[in-house]
Amino acid sequence: MPAVAMLSGCRNGPENDDLLGSNIDYTVVEDKDIPEKLKQLIDQKKDKEFRMTFTTNEYTYLTVGYGTKDTDGYSIKVRGVTLDGETIYVGTSLYGPRENEKVSSTTTTPYIVLKTEKRSKTVVYK
Repeated sequence: MPAVAMLSGCRNGPENDDLLGSNIDYTVVEDKDIPEKLKQLIDQKKDKEFRMTFTTNEYTYLTVGYGTKDTDGYSIKVRGVTLDGETIYVGTSLYGPRENEKVSSTTTTPYIVLKTEKRSKTVVYK
Protein backbone atom coordinates (compact mmCIF):
# COMPACT_ATOMS: atom_id res chain seq x y z
CA MET A 1 0.00 0.00 0.00
CA PRO A 2 1.62 3.28 -1.04
CA ALA A 3 1.81 5.89 1.64
CA VAL A 4 3.03 9.34 0.86
CA ALA A 5 2.51 12.44 2.88
CA MET A 6 4.09 15.30 1.02
CA LEU A 7 5.36 18.46 2.57
CA SER A 8 5.84 21.38 0.23
CA GLY A 9 9.07 21.62 -1.72
CA CYS A 10 11.79 23.77 -0.30
CA ARG A 11 12.97 26.03 -3.12
CA ASN A 12 15.71 27.98 -1.37
CA GLY A 13 17.53 28.04 1.91
CA PRO A 14 19.94 25.97 3.95
CA GLU A 15 18.17 22.64 3.43
CA ASN A 16 19.11 22.50 -0.26
CA ASP A 17 22.68 23.77 0.09
CA ASP A 18 23.96 20.43 -1.22
CA LEU A 19 22.00 20.88 -4.48
CA LEU A 20 23.96 22.62 -7.20
CA GLY A 21 22.53 24.94 -9.85
CA SER A 22 19.29 26.80 -10.33
CA ASN A 23 15.88 25.71 -9.08
CA ILE A 24 13.59 24.16 -11.67
CA ASP A 25 9.83 23.87 -11.53
CA TYR A 26 8.28 20.56 -10.58
CA THR A 27 4.92 19.18 -9.52
CA VAL A 28 4.25 16.46 -6.95
CA VAL A 29 2.22 13.81 -8.77
CA GLU A 30 -0.81 12.25 -7.04
CA ASP A 31 -1.11 8.46 -7.27
CA LYS A 32 -4.08 8.70 -9.63
CA ASP A 33 -2.02 10.79 -12.10
CA ILE A 34 1.08 8.58 -12.29
CA PRO A 35 1.46 7.03 -15.78
CA GLU A 36 0.46 3.36 -15.74
CA LYS A 37 3.87 2.07 -16.85
CA LEU A 38 5.59 4.07 -14.10
CA LYS A 39 3.08 2.71 -11.53
CA GLN A 40 4.03 -0.82 -12.57
CA LEU A 41 7.76 -0.06 -12.17
CA ILE A 42 7.16 1.49 -8.74
CA ASP A 43 5.15 -1.56 -7.63
CA GLN A 44 8.08 -3.80 -8.62
CA LYS A 45 10.62 -1.72 -6.66
CA LYS A 46 8.76 -0.14 -3.73
CA ASP A 47 9.65 -2.75 -1.09
CA LYS A 48 13.27 -1.55 -1.14
CA GLU A 49 14.78 1.93 -1.41
CA PHE A 50 14.93 3.17 -5.01
CA ARG A 51 15.60 6.19 -7.17
CA MET A 52 14.20 6.15 -10.68
CA THR A 53 13.85 8.52 -13.62
CA PHE A 54 11.05 7.92 -16.13
CA THR A 55 10.48 10.01 -19.27
CA THR A 56 7.42 10.21 -21.51
CA ASN A 57 6.93 12.26 -24.68
CA GLU A 58 6.05 15.29 -22.53
CA TYR A 59 7.51 14.95 -19.03
CA THR A 60 10.36 13.63 -16.93
CA TYR A 61 9.28 11.93 -13.70
CA LEU A 62 11.72 11.85 -10.77
CA THR A 63 10.82 9.10 -8.30
CA VAL A 64 12.25 8.34 -4.86
CA GLY A 65 11.14 5.43 -2.66
CA TYR A 66 12.20 4.64 0.89
CA GLY A 67 11.30 0.94 1.13
CA THR A 68 8.90 -0.86 3.45
CA LYS A 69 8.30 0.66 6.88
CA ASP A 70 6.59 -1.12 9.79
CA THR A 71 4.10 1.67 10.54
CA ASP A 72 2.36 4.59 8.93
CA GLY A 73 3.15 8.21 9.83
CA TYR A 74 6.03 8.81 7.40
CA SER A 75 6.34 11.88 5.19
CA ILE A 76 8.70 12.94 2.45
CA LYS A 77 10.00 16.48 2.09
CA VAL A 78 11.41 17.78 -1.18
CA ARG A 79 14.54 19.77 -0.34
CA GLY A 80 14.86 20.94 -3.93
CA VAL A 81 15.13 20.13 -7.62
CA THR A 82 17.90 21.99 -9.41
CA LEU A 83 19.62 22.08 -12.80
CA ASP A 84 23.36 22.60 -13.13
CA GLY A 85 24.55 22.30 -16.73
CA GLU A 86 23.71 18.78 -17.87
CA THR A 87 22.72 17.49 -14.41
CA ILE A 88 19.44 17.58 -12.48
CA TYR A 89 19.84 17.28 -8.70
CA VAL A 90 16.92 15.96 -6.65
CA GLY A 91 17.00 16.28 -2.87
CA THR A 92 14.45 14.57 -0.64
CA SER A 93 14.29 13.58 3.02
CA LEU A 94 12.17 11.00 4.82
CA TYR A 95 10.65 11.88 8.16
CA GLY A 96 9.28 9.23 10.51
CA PRO A 97 6.45 9.50 12.97
CA ARG A 98 6.96 12.06 15.73
CA GLU A 99 7.69 10.86 19.23
CA ASN A 100 4.41 9.89 20.92
CA GLU A 101 2.52 10.15 17.61
CA LYS A 102 -0.20 7.55 17.35
CA VAL A 103 0.53 5.24 14.40
CA SER A 104 -0.96 2.02 13.11
CA SER A 105 1.06 -1.12 12.63
CA THR A 106 0.12 -1.20 8.95
CA THR A 107 3.22 -1.52 6.79
CA THR A 108 3.72 1.30 4.30
CA THR A 109 6.06 2.01 1.40
CA PRO A 110 6.63 5.77 1.26
CA TYR A 111 7.59 7.17 -2.12
CA ILE A 112 7.20 10.38 -4.05
CA VAL A 113 6.89 11.16 -7.75
CA LEU A 114 7.88 14.59 -9.09
CA LYS A 115 7.09 15.77 -12.62
CA THR A 116 9.07 18.32 -14.57
CA GLU A 117 9.25 19.28 -18.23
CA LYS A 118 10.93 16.66 -20.41
CA ARG A 119 14.71 16.89 -20.11
CA SER A 120 17.50 14.68 -21.42
CA LYS A 121 19.85 15.22 -18.49
CA THR A 122 21.74 13.11 -15.99
CA VAL A 123 19.82 12.90 -12.68
CA VAL A 124 21.58 12.76 -9.30
CA TYR A 125 19.52 11.96 -6.23
CA LYS A 126 20.70 13.32 -2.86
